Amino acid sequence: MRIGIDKDVCIGAGQCALTAPDVFTQDDDGYSTLLPGAEGGGSPLLREATRACPVGAITVSGTVG
Repeated sequence: MRIGIDKDVCIGAGQCALTAPDVFTQDDDGYSTLLPGAEGGGSPLLREATRACPVGAITVSGTVG
């Protein structure tokens, strides 16, 4: 499982952190970042959080959970 966040595309809307707070948070500048240990993608809400990103800054490859 690989979760990618394109920091050049992210606008800090926070939809990922609202949808999957066990995977995403926002850094001091308001941009999306992964929580420590979230790289495994065990959250059932991961794909929904990816779809919720208004600018498509999040990519997921591999199998969730």
